[in-house]
Amino acid sequence: MLNTMFPPDHTCDSVPVSARIRARLRDAGHTFRANDNIAAFIEDGELEDLCLEVENRMNAVLDALVIDTENDHNTVGTARRVARMFVDEVFAGRYRPAPPVTSFPNVSQLNELMIVGPLTVRSACSHHLCPIMGKMWIGVLPSREAELIGLSKFARLCDWIMSRPQIQEEAVIMLADELESRLQPEGLAVVMEADHFCMHWRGVKDEQPVMTTSIMRGAFLQNEALRREFLDLRKGGDK
Repeated sequence: MLNTMFPPDHTCDSVPVSARIRARLRDAGHTFRANDNIAAFIEDGELEDLCLEVENRMNAVLDALVIDTENDHNTVGTARRVARMFVDEVFAGRYRPAPPVTSFPNVSQLNELMIVGPLTVRSACSHHLCPIMGKMWIGVLPSREAELIGLSKFARLCDWIMSRPQIQEEAVIMLADELESRLQPEGLAVVMEADHFCMHWRGVKDEQPVMTTSIMRGAFLQNEALRREFLDLRKGGDK
């Protein structure tokens, strides 16, 4: 978290916390798109303030939708619940730093195909903020020189990347980039299959809108036999 002091116009109590965070991001030339992580620009205690700001603005949205939250017992606390849901849960990957990931040496110099999955995927479409629910498979061909990470760490990194509003194509690339930078593997493969609820609830209202996205890097891109082995084992593990 940042502890640097900002000019008075950045710290004035009358300035919403979102504006203060946004000012830091702009000063640093850092983007703040829906799927960006901005944790480094949020100071201690500001997430709580951000929840309160989102709650107030969500109350305004409900008011604009002509919902009487003062007299409707079902929506009295809706704005607060939605704010907490966005900041602390479904979009937490934007506001929280990467989870700690302990690595360990590849003492046995393993270089055989390893597949992790299916991991449960929960994300949100950045177009309509509707849920994206699915599964993820990760294939790794370790490098003899690089380090390894535990099984649960794949799930934590996946959840951190997916807990943001985004499109599936970019989400898979971001996860692959994160894993590649940490593992430095000989090869990396990522496959994601997901239902997009923006197609369940609106538009065509298709009941089975499954989208599959795959990323192949290194040995998986160059070696057709390795790529086929991963894809075949992934299908077999899903039975």
